[in-house]
Amino acid sequence: MTPEEASKRAAEICRLAPVVPVLVVEDPAKARPIAEALVAGGLPALEVTLRTPAALEVIREMAKVPGGVVGAGTLLTPADVAAAKDAGAMFGVSPGATDRLMSACEEADLPLLPAAATVTEVMALLERGYTLQKFFPAEINGGVPALKAIGAPLPQVTFCPTGGVSPKNAREYLALSNTICVGGSWVAPKDLVDAEDWDAIEALAREATKLAL
Repeated sequence: MTPEEASKRAAEICRLAPVVPVLVVEDPAKARPIAEALVAGGLPALEVTLRTPAALEVIREMAKVPGGVVGAGTLLTPADVAAAKDAGAMFGVSPGATDRLMSACEEADLPLLPAAATVTEVMALLERGYTLQKFFPAEINGGVPALKAIGAPLPQVTFCPTGGVSPKNAREYLALSNTICVGGSWVAPKDLVDAEDWDAIEALAREATKLAL
């Protein structure tokens, strides 16, 4: 898979809904009900971060949910890419971008959403062929004004800002011409997951789908 093909497929996934839930799940037994609630609420693209020992099993379980498109977040190494692909991940997300990581994703035919935080990083990814990028960490790096400014000289690049994005500022990001979705963890908060309140998570997902209106 070429970077151009990867970005095209990643863009198709990101356009499924205005919000991509960023999920840190400790218990694989809760994976399917979380995914079912989010998909039912209108958020089919799910990023499971590789930050817990259970992450790969969580991806396996979520991949079984009809209508869901499950990806692996926090990809750092080629080994992460191989493990995520084997678990059923349909796309990958990284907090940055390295040549080894991008090559591993390209060779594994795993669409990657690589991250950039500066204009130089954005240009380097664009030079390789990645026209869709993650802007991370978004708020710390200037938030909406910064992403708007980056878009002026680089209109051919679109973004999924993540990091500090919340219901309070998501609409501002989504209003930018170079933003096609945002990543956020608020749609499946730990307290609701711990309480197994799947109806409440579905309701949060439904609210999130309205952010781009």
